[in-house]
Amino acid sequence: MTTRRIAAAVLSQSGNNPAPYAVNKPLEVKTLELADPKPGEVLVRIDAAGLCHSDLSVINGDRPRPMPMALGHEAAATVLALGDEGDGSLAVGDRVVLVFLPSCGHCVACASGQGYLCANAAAANGKGELMQGGSRLSCEDGPVHHHLGVSAFATQAVVDRRSLVKIDKDIPPETAALFGCAVLTGVGAVMNTAQVRPGESVLIYGLGGVGLAALLGALAAGAQPVVAVDPFPEKRALALELGAAAAVAPGEDADLFGADVVIETVGKAAVLAHAYKAAKRGGRIVTVGLPNPAETLEINALSLVAEGKTLMGSYMGSSIPARDIPRYIALWKSGRMPVEKLLTSVSPLEEINDLMDKLAQGKAVRQVIVPGW
Repeated sequence: MTTRRIAAAVLSQSGNNPAPYAVNKPLEVKTLELADPKPGEVLVRIDAAGLCHSDLSVINGDRPRPMPMALGHEAAATVLALGDEGDGSLAVGDRVVLVFLPSCGHCVACASGQGYLCANAAAANGKGELMQGGSRLSCEDGPVHHHLGVSAFATQAVVDRRSLVKIDKDIPPETAALFGCAVLTGVGAVMNTAQVRPGESVLIYGLGGVGLAALLGALAAGAQPVVAVDPFPEKRALALELGAAAAVAPGEDADLFGADVVIETVGKAAVLAHAYKAAKRGGRIVTVGLPNPAETLEINALSLVAEGKTLMGSYMGSSIPARDIPRYIALWKSGRMPVEKLLTSVSPLEEINDLMDKLAQGKAVRQVIVPGW
C-alpha cells in the first residue's frame, strides 16, 4: 500500500489547551501520511471546509474522542482516486459534498430509511475510524484518528464512499461545503424532523450556521412568522436580512411563547428547557444542539401529556444525504434558500486556531478554510 504526504490540522489533547486558541494552539498543522483508499473508499482533495461547533466541542472536551485526531467534518471536495470502480456513478474529477455520518446500508435503522441513526456508522465515528475499520492517517508516532469519518481540515482525505454525495461542478466550493453539515442539519431539522407546514410559526434559538440554516429552511417551507433568538446583534441583523419576522436577544422573548415549532441549536440544556416552555400546547420542540454529556434536562413531565407537546432530537437533520443534499441545492439554485449568505470568511488552513477563537466567541456564522491556499 502506498501513501502520500498531506497537511492536516491535528488535535493531540482534548480539553487541555483552553482559549485563547490563537495563543495555546490546540490544533497543529502537521504533515501526515495518507494511505490509498481501500475498495469502497475514495481519495479526495479538500476544496473548502467549514468550521462547526462540533469541531470546537472536541477541542474543549465536550465531545470526548480518541486522540490524536485530524479534525474537520463539513467540506466540499474533488475526487482524486477510487478504491475500486464501484457502480460507475463516481469518477475522478467529480465534485462532492462530504457528510459526517455514512450509513452501513444493512442495519435495522438503514433498512428503515433512518440511516442517520446507523449504529455501525456511529460506532466507527466514536472510535475515530472509517467504516471498514482502522485509520488511513498516520504520523511518525503512529495512527491518527479520523473525525466523523472525514477529517476535512486537510489538503486531502480518504473517506468511505457512503460519506459523500456527488454535486454539480458549478457550485462554489465555499458554498457547497455548508451543505454537508450546517444546511443538512438545520434545514433537515425543519423539513424532516419537525415537518414544518406552510403557515406554522417557528421560533429558533441560536443563530450560528445551523440555526440560520434552520431559519432558511423554515422560510422555504412556508413558515410564518419565523422568529429568532440570539445574544449577538450582528447575527440578529443577519436573521432579519434573511427574512425573519423578528430577532431578539435572550430575555426579550417572553412574548414570543406559543410557537407551533421551536428549534434549539445552542447545545445547552438550560436553553432547551426554555425552548420547551416556548412551544404552544400541541407544539413540537426539536433540538439539534450537542451539550456536554454531563448536562441533564429538567422539564415538567405532566406537560408532555397535559399540553400534548412533542420533544424530538434531530441528528444530522434526520436526513438522507443522497436525497436531501440535491434538493437543498435545488432550493439554493432557485433563490429560495440563499445559503451563501451564511458565509462569514474564507481563510487558509494555517489560521485554524484564530478561527476557532472567533467561533467560540460567537463572532462568526460559518467560517471556511481552503486547505490548498
